[in-house]
Amino acid sequence: MSDISLSSIASSTTAAVGKQLSDLNKAATATSASFARALNKAEAAIGLKPKTGFIAGPTYEAGTLAGQTKAAFNNTISAAKSVLNIKP
Repeated sequence: MSDISLSSIASSTTAAVGKQLSDLNKAATATSASFARALNKAEAAIGLKPKTGFIAGPTYEAGTLAGQTKAAFNNTISAAKSVLNIKP
Protein backbone atom coordinates (compact mmCIF):
# COMPACT_ATOMS: atom_id res chain seq x y z
CA MET A 1 0.00 0.00 0.00
CA SER A 2 2.87 2.38 0.58
CA ASP A 3 3.94 1.88 -3.06
CA ILE A 4 0.55 3.07 -4.27
CA SER A 5 0.70 6.15 -2.05
CA LEU A 6 4.22 7.05 -3.18
CA SER A 7 3.25 6.53 -6.80
CA SER A 8 0.18 8.69 -6.37
CA ILE A 9 2.19 11.44 -4.67
CA ALA A 10 4.89 11.37 -7.34
CA SER A 11 2.32 11.52 -10.13
CA SER A 12 0.46 14.34 -8.45
CA THR A 13 3.69 16.30 -7.87
CA THR A 14 4.78 15.81 -11.49
CA ALA A 15 1.43 17.06 -12.76
CA ALA A 16 1.52 20.11 -10.47
CA VAL A 17 5.07 21.01 -11.52
CA GLY A 18 4.17 20.52 -15.19
CA LYS A 19 1.19 22.85 -14.88
CA GLN A 20 3.30 25.49 -13.14
CA LEU A 21 5.93 25.32 -15.91
CA SER A 22 3.25 25.59 -18.56
CA ASP A 23 1.71 28.63 -16.87
CA LEU A 24 5.15 30.19 -16.47
CA ASN A 25 5.90 29.70 -20.18
CA LYS A 26 2.57 31.30 -21.13
CA ALA A 27 3.30 34.29 -18.88
CA ALA A 28 6.82 34.66 -20.31
CA THR A 29 5.48 34.61 -23.88
CA ALA A 30 2.80 37.20 -23.09
CA THR A 31 5.31 39.44 -21.31
CA SER A 32 7.77 39.20 -24.18
CA ALA A 33 5.11 40.12 -26.74
CA SER A 34 3.87 43.01 -24.61
CA PHE A 35 7.40 44.33 -24.14
CA ALA A 36 8.10 44.07 -27.87
CA ARG A 37 4.95 46.09 -28.67
CA ALA A 38 5.85 48.75 -26.09
CA LEU A 39 9.43 48.98 -27.36
CA ASN A 40 8.23 49.29 -30.96
CA LYS A 41 5.88 52.14 -30.02
CA ALA A 42 8.59 53.91 -28.00
CA GLU A 43 11.13 53.63 -30.83
CA ALA A 44 8.64 55.09 -33.31
CA ALA A 45 7.62 57.87 -30.89
CA ILE A 46 11.16 59.14 -30.31
CA GLY A 47 12.24 58.70 -33.91
CA LEU A 48 14.56 55.72 -33.66
CA LYS A 49 12.35 53.68 -35.94
CA PRO A 50 10.06 54.81 -38.76
CA LYS A 51 6.31 54.83 -38.18
CA THR A 52 5.77 53.94 -41.81
CA GLY A 53 7.59 51.78 -44.30
CA PHE A 54 9.84 54.67 -45.31
CA ILE A 55 13.47 54.39 -44.23
CA ALA A 56 14.90 57.43 -46.01
CA GLY A 57 13.85 60.68 -47.59
CA PRO A 58 11.64 63.57 -46.54
CA THR A 59 8.72 61.43 -45.38
CA TYR A 60 10.96 59.42 -43.05
CA GLU A 61 12.87 62.46 -41.85
CA ALA A 62 9.69 64.37 -41.01
CA GLY A 63 8.69 61.60 -38.59
CA THR A 64 11.97 61.46 -36.65
CA LEU A 65 12.98 63.63 -33.74
CA ALA A 66 16.05 64.81 -35.67
CA GLY A 67 13.91 65.68 -38.69
CA GLN A 68 11.40 67.61 -36.60
CA THR A 69 14.22 69.50 -34.88
CA LYS A 70 15.79 70.33 -38.23
CA ALA A 71 12.44 71.54 -39.58
CA ALA A 72 11.84 73.73 -36.51
CA PHE A 73 15.36 75.20 -36.82
CA ASN A 74 14.92 75.89 -40.53
CA ASN A 75 11.54 77.52 -39.91
CA THR A 76 13.07 79.74 -37.22
CA ILE A 77 15.88 80.80 -39.54
CA SER A 78 13.40 81.50 -42.35
CA ALA A 79 11.24 83.60 -40.03
CA ALA A 80 14.25 85.57 -38.84
CA LYS A 81 15.35 86.21 -42.43
CA SER A 82 11.85 87.34 -43.32
CA VAL A 83 11.65 89.76 -40.38
CA LEU A 84 15.10 91.17 -41.13
CA ASN A 85 14.41 91.32 -44.88
CA ILE A 86 17.40 89.10 -45.68
CA LYS A 87 17.22 87.52 -49.09
CA PRO A 88 19.16 84.35 -49.92
